[in-house]
Amino acid sequence: MIRIFTTFVLMKNIKLDILAIGAHPDDVELGCGATIAKEVSLGKKVGILDLTCGELGTRGSAEIRDKEAANAAKILKVSVRENLGFADGFFTNDKEHQLKIIKILRKYQPEIVLCNAIEDRHIDHSKGSKLVSDACFLSGLRKIETQLDGIDQDAWRQKKIYHYIQWKNLEPDFVVDVTGFIDVKLDAVKAYTSQFYDPNSKEPMSPITSKNFIDSIKYRAKDLGRIIGTEFAEGFTVERYVAVKKLDDLI
Repeated sequence: MIRIFTTFVLMKNIKLDILAIGAHPDDVELGCGATIAKEVSLGKKVGILDLTCGELGTRGSAEIRDKEAANAAKILKVSVRENLGFADGFFTNDKEHQLKIIKILRKYQPEIVLCNAIEDRHIDHSKGSKLVSDACFLSGLRKIETQLDGIDQDAWRQKKIYHYIQWKNLEPDFVVDVTGFIDVKLDAVKAYTSQFYDPNSKEPMSPITSKNFIDSIKYRAKDLGRIIGTEFAEGFTVERYVAVKKLDDLI
């Protein structure tokens, strides 16, 4: 099942500047929520694609998670959010799953794709990372034919693909100064009320339901910010060299 909702009336063939993809609803918010909020504030059109409904989560349900994802999308002010309904925990990197992602890439034609960490505690994160990366490459091959609403789609390949960092403290290849946007990120994360710290919850505990985990969102961003001389930052890894046109492009 594909779920679609928008924060405003969606143009039929809207082109996105950035498409952020996550294996589960809340992956994007946790991994790069502040970066998304900043890019939206700069006038960029940003969308989110969730691969699964997170139905295997220790707390809540797919239906609850769906509503929470809609609320988080409104907080981040993204242009569109879709869910491909892949099987949580059991999706695979095969032709069927790749083609579904390819259709989304060709539909929105993003210049930049953000996706899961290349290595992480949850098996879906590294699986989703590789699946999306492969689909991004295949989307650019014109001999792979896809249709949307009965209309042939053109091949499309993004200019850049970056991987946000999740549970594991991977060494980032670059960081984004997100000073001024960390509170928006926290609000978007906390929209998932069923998933994170709630001292009154009677549901089972998990590694992400502790107060330490929710606190870590801010102190990890603060530590990255400290290292680059700003207040807050988010880190990313890349699939090719980071390039600048001149030395003073770096902050």
